Amino acid sequence: MTRHAKADIRVLFALTLVHFTGDFYSSFTSPLFPLFVEKMGLSLTQVGLIAGVNRFLAFIVQPMAGYYSDRYQTRLFIMTGLLMPVVFIPISGIATGFWTLLLFVALGSVGSSMFHPSVTGMVPLYSGGNAGFSMSVFNTGGTLAFGVGPLFITWYAVRYGLSALPATMVFGLAVLVYLFFAVPRPQSEGMRHLGFFGAVRESLGDAWKSIALIWVVMFLRALVGQSFMTFMPVLYVQKGFSIVSAGVIFSLFTMAGTASGLLAGHISDRIGFKPVFFFSHAAMAPILYLFLKLEGGWVYLGAALAGASVLASLPIGVVMAQTLAPRGRSMVASLMMGFAFGLGGMLSPLVGKLADLTSIQTVLTGITVIPLVTLPIIACFPGIKSR
Repeated sequence: MTRHAKADIRVLFALTLVHFTGDFYSSFTSPLFPLFVEKMGLSLTQVGLIAGVNRFLAFIVQPMAGYYSDRYQTRLFIMTGLLMPVVFIPISGIATGFWTLLLFVALGSVGSSMFHPSVTGMVPLYSGGNAGFSMSVFNTGGTLAFGVGPLFITWYAVRYGLSALPATMVFGLAVLVYLFFAVPRPQSEGMRHLGFFGAVRESLGDAWKSIALIWVVMFLRALVGQSFMTFMPVLYVQKGFSIVSAGVIFSLFTMAGTASGLLAGHISDRIGFKPVFFFSHAAMAPILYLFLKLEGGWVYLGAALAGASVLASLPIGVVMAQTLAPRGRSMVASLMMGFAFGLGGMLSPLVGKLADLTSIQTVLTGITVIPLVTLPIIACFPGIKSR
């Protein structure tokens, strides 16, 4: 394993572009739920099921992709994984019913789950002495994609219709050609002789207890974030906002996370991860509660503040775990992102069912309490900085 003493900007840019492109296409689905509901007559339970399957596949696929990424020096997971959301998410626009829509979204999700562990595991090797900030920049690729993607796709779908979505894959295919030459091969961690669980034990080592605590916090954060991101567009369309306005709200939520993630990464490189975790999660509950109470133009400001609080700790959770377990960078990244993200998102059908029985507003208000539950767990985190 070779770590570069100075940040390799070219490689970090390529890895960030992989993240941006894959998440750009993955971001299309949630903002289009109101149009899919109108076209197919979907219930909120079905909306939650699509979102839940999407997250479930991340839960299943990412740990295995992380396992193989640490064992083999191959770009197969990156290139094939990126190709799938670029192709299948746009094709969802011509889905004729619930099951075909579910299939296309699921195939796109499998691809997204394949490339995330590999590229995330490569970031620390090319970041020099600023792993926290570099991971935040890399994460910015994803959060920025989830910011501009909904703006683009809601405008595009309203103007041209869902049936025109397949034409949007042209951009992604062009980017893939560049990335084929720009992305280096991942570096193996020399664990080919170990099975899956043996590799997990070897990766985590004596740090497994601390990593387990980080994972619980990341899972609960994902549950909150995915619940808001799945049902927020439908909620605000119900409140009288247009499809495009709901897309703007969604974009502000995610794009604010871009800025907060960069700030969190920069600060964590200097004072450590634990204080940043504690502050962002302590602020999350009141900010989300206030967001749901706002009306009119104030909703846009509330969306930005809410997204900043929810997404700030995402990159530093990954880097903290990689700092504690440097031999399993891809595996640890898959646990913090895919496994936590997927398991948290798998509860979307339950959230949707509760919303069918009560209302989206009521369920999301209840979810705002969850960040407070993470505070005693964060208090048990080790006080470390990125290496």
